[in-house]
Amino acid sequence: MDLIKVKEALEIVVNNSQNFGIEEVDFLNSSGRILKENIFADRDFPPFDRVSMDGIAISSEAFNKGQRSFKIEGIQAAGSEKLTLQNPVNCMEAMTGAVLPKNTDAVIQYELLTIENGIATINLEAVKSFQNIHLKGTDKKQGDLLVKENTLISPAEIGVFATVGKSIIKVAKQPKVIIVSTGNELVEVAENPADYQIRRSNVFTMVSLLEKLQIKAETLHILDDKEVLLTKIESLLNNYDVLIFSGAVSKGKFDFIPEVLSELGVKKLFHEVKQRPGKPFWFGKKGYTERSRSEKVVFAFPGNPVSTFVNCLKYFYPWYYKSVGLNFENKQEAILSEDFYFKPEMTYFLQVKLNQIEGELWATPISGKGSGDLANLADADAFLELPDNRSNFTKGEVFPVINYR
Repeated sequence: MDLIKVKEALEIVVNNSQNFGIEEVDFLNSSGRILKENIFADRDFPPFDRVSMDGIAISSEAFNKGQRSFKIEGIQAAGSEKLTLQNPVNCMEAMTGAVLPKNTDAVIQYELLTIENGIATINLEAVKSFQNIHLKGTDKKQGDLLVKENTLISPAEIGVFATVGKSIIKVAKQPKVIIVSTGNELVEVAENPADYQIRRSNVFTMVSLLEKLQIKAETLHILDDKEVLLTKIESLLNNYDVLIFSGAVSKGKFDFIPEVLSELGVKKLFHEVKQRPGKPFWFGKKGYTERSRSEKVVFAFPGNPVSTFVNCLKYFYPWYYKSVGLNFENKQEAILSEDFYFKPEMTYFLQVKLNQIEGELWATPISGKGSGDLANLADADAFLELPDNRSNFTKGEVFPVINYR
């Protein structure tokens, strides 16, 4: 059976995205989430003619008639109600952020003034009407769209929410995810492994990768016992939206995951992708059932650390973005810094170090010991995606890059 190509595998994954609904959260807890409502200006911005420099507010007409010295009538402080300049040949001290006093139309900053005995003398030859004044409604008008639905929320958006008084925000509800490791050779992080054992690491790598998406995934370890796997996974399918497996999807005698998933009614959409690392990737879906009352998606990644890592970035991330309505396409590219050769006709995710040189992003290959070389991930910054239709790749060529730094 021919292996499925990376492009086709990605299309299948993304086309099986799901909408998990909407929930309301405190605006301060919304960073990194996907906005599910349009945010409009509740009033003009700024909401009044705003003083933008500390200084004095005057009538430019008096200045243009030759007047240079102005008696100070009072002080317009930020946060105070609007004052009125009673005499047009006088001035009013005005602070940054204050409303512009009535009967004034220009602000002269303190640095251009000489103030003695309550008289401010302007050391300028020309004054423009509305200088150093942020006019009402020049940024946005009441009712203007400020933030569109399906925006990835950043600190900038949180500032907008606060400005318009939106303390509760509608966001895409996160899927309920569990990450499952399998294998009798794995022990807990705090344990001392025997010579034939290793500590669990893949699940925690993926927990961290999902935390970048604001998903709080749970974890579970199951031994390589088919009956135990059947019982445990059946329960997981009833209680979680997404199951992510690490290991037990290859051709080994204890790689029971594909068989178990099939027996539990999970439909295989593909198994094995024309790529390295990560070839044995299995992806499937279980339809709506009365017991679970929703569809379930299963990502079963091969157990080697680099395979798990790259598959999560290449497939789970785009699936998540599509599910929550985020218009995301990885368009980042990098320039190969040296010639590279890879013989098998497979898409190759080359581990690289990235460097900005004169405004261009260059990728330098980092040699590793294969998909089991977990430490090599810490030496690299990204994966350069090399196409499957050739073996020789030349310095200076440009390829897509998946950056995980």
